[in-house]
Amino acid sequence: MKTVEELISELKKLADPVRAAHSQKFFKTGPGEYGEGDLFLGLRVPQTRKLVRAFRSLELQAMEELLQSKWHEARLFALLSMVDTFKRGSDKEQEGIFKLYMSNSDRVNNWDLVDSSAPHIAGAYLWDRDRQPLYDFAVSSSLWERRIAIISTQHFIRKDSFDDTLKIADMLLNDEEDLIHKAVGWMLREVGNRNTKREEEFLKLRYMKMPRTILRYAIEKFETERRKMYLKGLI
Repeated sequence: MKTVEELISELKKLADPVRAAHSQKFFKTGPGEYGEGDLFLGLRVPQTRKLVRAFRSLELQAMEELLQSKWHEARLFALLSMVDTFKRGSDKEQEGIFKLYMSNSDRVNNWDLVDSSAPHIAGAYLWDRDRQPLYDFAVSSSLWERRIAIISTQHFIRKDSFDDTLKIADMLLNDEEDLIHKAVGWMLREVGNRNTKREEEFLKLRYMKMPRTILRYAIEKFETERRKMYLKGLI
């Protein structure tokens, strides 16, 4: 059976200092930035995904241990492994993964970690359950929990269920963080990709007051003239 130590060893073998230095800047790891203190080995995501398949024998306890790692790629590996196991798992296994995910949300602490896991774990688990945990996260002081709240609803959108996305988006319209603005705008755009009417019903009542980033992301796929009308406040 594979071990956490073996996995970390494999990650380090694939380390690329040049890519790591670039990632440190790209993911804003400097003092006062959203990813402050995060450390990178410099792997590409496909390399990490390949290791997920090779280390499928790792148990859930190992995933929790890896989530505590200082290395970003180790945490990404843990989350991608949890997604992989969730898709193949029994109801009991899925429940265990969801609980582990939610109780370690402070370690899902950069936008790529959230985006690659939230819809596939939190969203998928809560699809046919009480979605209150997402509303609790939406009012959290944690930037990452608030992002988990809105990004998780992508799973619902893909099933043509939009109410929770729109309710949580409304809760986050006055958020101070640009990463939340981008996430909200993205999910509104995803709603529009499947139901333009629902997106525009939401936008028409709010677009004059919402942060510009949310609006720009939300209307990105609109026809040019329609997009210009929204940006000029002419709707």
